[in-house]
Amino acid sequence: MRTLETVLAEHPFFQGLEKRHLEVITGCASNATFDEGQFIFREGEEANHFYLIRQGRVALEVHAGGVGTITIQTLDAGDILGWSWLVPPYRWHFDARAVEPTRAIVLDGECLRRKCEDDHDLGYELLKRFAEIITQRLQATRLQLLDVYATRG
Repeated sequence: MRTLETVLAEHPFFQGLEKRHLEVITGCASNATFDEGQFIFREGEEANHFYLIRQGRVALEVHAGGVGTITIQTLDAGDILGWSWLVPPYRWHFDARAVEPTRAIVLDGECLRRKCEDDHDLGYELLKRFAEIITQRLQATRLQLLDVYATRG
C-alpha cells in the first residue's frame, strides 16, 4: 500500500520539493471520495482546501447570467484542483463538481497557510507552483468565454 507521502512525492506538482517540505505537506493531507454529481465546493464558499485528483473527473463551472452554467475546464486524475485557499479572502471562484466517482487527496489549506507562515521557503515553493495553476485556469476561462460570446454573436 502506498502512503500519502509516496503519492505526493511521485506527483509532478510536488517533485523537487525538499523532503522536509514534503513531510509538512503530508501532515496536512488526507483521502477523500466524491460521488458522481456531488459538488466538491461552490463559488463563494470558504476555501480552505485543495485537491490532488487521483481518480475520476471534476468539472470547474461558472454561472453566467443569461447563458447558464459554463464548464471552464474538466480536470482528470493527476490534476490539482483549487487555488483559492492560498489568496485572501479565501473564497472559491468557481463551482467544482465530480463528473464521475472521484478519489482525491485533500490538503488542508489552513494547516498549510500556518506552515507557510512558519517556513517562508515552503510558502515560496508552493506559491511558484500555484502561480502556474492560476495561470492555466485564467487561460481556460478566457478561452471558454471567447467561445461562448463568439457563438452568441
